[in-house]
Amino acid sequence: LQEVGEPFKEEKAVAKYLRFNCPTKSTNMMGHRVDYFIASKAVDCLLDSKWAKAKKGEEALFTTRESVVDYCNRLLKKQFFHRALKVMKMKPDKDTKKEKEKGKAESGKEEEKKSKKESGKDEKTKKEKEKEKKKDGEKDECKKDDSPGTPKKKETKRKFKLEPHEDQVFLDGNEVYVWIYDPVHFKTFAMGLVLVIAVIAATLFPLWPAEMRVGVYYLSVGAGCFVASILLLAVARCILFLIIWLITGGRHHFWFLPNLTADVGFIDSFRPLYTHEYKGPKADLKKEEKAESKKQQKYDSEEKSDSEKKEEEDGKTEGTRNSGTDGSGGERHSDTDSDRREDDRSQHSSGNGNDFEMITKEELEQQTDEGDCEEEEEEDTESGPSHGKS
Repeated sequence: LQEVGEPFKEEKAVAKYLRFNCPTKSTNMMGHRVDYFIASKAVDCLLDSKWAKAKKGEEALFTTRESVVDYCNRLLKKQFFHRALKVMKMKPDKDTKKEKEKGKAESGKEEEKKSKKESGKDEKTKKEKEKEKKKDGEKDECKKDDSPGTPKKKETKRKFKLEPHEDQVFLDGNEVYVWIYDPVHFKTFAMGLVLVIAVIAATLFPLWPAEMRVGVYYLSVGAGCFVASILLLAVARCILFLIIWLITGGRHHFWFLPNLTADVGFIDSFRPLYTHEYKGPKADLKKEEKAESKKQQKYDSEEKSDSEKKEEEDGKTEGTRNSGTDGSGGERHSDTDSDRREDDRSQHSSGNGNDFEMITKEELEQQTDEGDCEEEEEEDTESGPSHGKS
């Protein structure tokens, strides 16, 4: 009976602390805007509060998570908050049909692409395919690691709505609880009190003393002059910019107090005092030179990266070739030795006249005649130098 009755001061204090310190979110429930929190975060919040620390001569109110859960059950029974149920919103049938049609179209396009790729890949060897697959896997892993420059996919959050839960019990976990207790914060109370006092004081202005009324009059005049001076400065700086721009033919851009109308603080609106930019032919040439230098730097960096990639690929191919030649080196060596031996034998046999061929009678007669002519020529050549010596 005491638990269902009115809450005690301590319970109000704990609920107030939990209301303003536990992280909450807002959503719609049964056509009303409500604030809700998660049970596990509320338990963590109370374990970090002053009630979890033991005072002199007193025990701590919250020692374990179970004690916090029991106390929150008391708060729930006294209607500080109530348990709610998350219900995910289902998408309409039109959206599902559109998604199915898009999925079918995408699947058809993917099949066409795959067929084209397969027809082109038939010409490649199996080893090249394996290497490409490995490279693609490494690239996918690098993309998954969120490398800089890669665009991030938008995380689609599923929408849900809250409905009252049948079992009103506080459980430590991801359960959702909606706040019923909505006390006024001290700051909002103080601000409202100040506004009320200011309105009452303004309405009682005729009853103020004469000195206060004169002071307020001068303050209002000074504030009006300050606002007017800022407006005049804004107009004057535009006029000054136009005059300089027309005289110089659009080459000089001079702004006095450039941040006067910018979305900055009061002091920063007066900093810097002025800015000047020259936009003549020399400036255009400088910009072009800077752009060309940047393009050259990018081109050089791209060339370096391409050369590095080529060197890496050459190193890989040399490694694979070396591994292949190591296994077949002995066979090739033996083949070359056998070839050399056969060549030597053929040369030796040709020198000794051991090669036999079928020759006709006419070819034999021609060979004998040619041989006789050659012997006569040799005799003539031998007799010539002998006569010369004599």
